[in-house]
Amino acid sequence: MPDNSEVKIATADALTLLLHNQHALAAAIEEVALWVRANGSIEIHENATTALRTLDENAFAISKAIHKIRQG
Repeated sequence: MPDNSEVKIATADALTLLLHNQHALAAAIEEVALWVRANGSIEIHENATTALRTLDENAFAISKAIHKIRQG
């Protein structure tokens, strides 16, 4: 059975990969939102922007958790 430090490293590594995925998804959503806005759908653009704010807030919390796991 792996020791606690190995579990922490694996957990932090997995969360880091998920965070990278979250950043990639946010970038894709932003590109689509800009295209949608340019093509006349302000309401959908605003909905996408709201989703991006949620992704940003969660990314910050995930980053803090990763840091905490790696430090302790």
